[in-house]
Amino acid sequence: MLNKYARAFFTRVLTPFAAFLIRRGVSPDTVTLLGTAGVVAGALVFYPMGEFFWGTVVITLFVFSDLVDGNMARQLGRSSRWGAFLDSTLDRVADGAIFGGFALWYAGGGDDNVLCAVSIFCLASGQVVSYTKARGESIGLPVAVNGLVERAERLVVSLVAAGFAGLHKFGVPGIQYLLPIALWLVAVGSLVTLVQRVVTVRREAAEADAAAQESQGTEAAK
Repeated sequence: MLNKYARAFFTRVLTPFAAFLIRRGVSPDTVTLLGTAGVVAGALVFYPMGEFFWGTVVITLFVFSDLVDGNMARQLGRSSRWGAFLDSTLDRVADGAIFGGFALWYAGGGDDNVLCAVSIFCLASGQVVSYTKARGESIGLPVAVNGLVERAERLVVSLVAAGFAGLHKFGVPGIQYLLPIALWLVAVGSLVTLVQRVVTVRREAAEADAAAQESQGTEAAK
């Protein structure tokens, strides 16, 4: 849900910046690679140290590359299967780094095995949620459901919570609990989304198989 409206808004906002990069000779693939590198660095350097505010600032600066590279490709008329593949693949890398950074913090200085496990579940479930749609579409099914929590929701909820939780180091009391709450919300939402997509794929597969069998029966009767 957020993905639809957020992308439309930020695409308009970032179009001038994308045009500027094009004039400087920067390619969309370069933006994709640098953006992912920045997100990974921000997540795996700052988050394991408990520096959630600064980590989120760094990640936010780079996460918009996911919109800029596509905008550049459209302006150049170069939208390609390779670009789409690279972008989608590196999105998974960036997501893994973010939730991996949370897991490393709770496994170390955060000293909370339960939240470490929740972070790992968020990491794994996010990857599987994306895979279910990609795999369903690869076998010819429409997978006509987005689900409760898509990538945009996972990132917005977790990054906003992490950024505010980081204000605890600046003396804001009690705000550090926002991140654990957000991780639980993302975990539950991802599980619901996974179930929604699996159920949808199962139904669509059954309908497709039934239609194929009916078609074969009709052909055999001719």
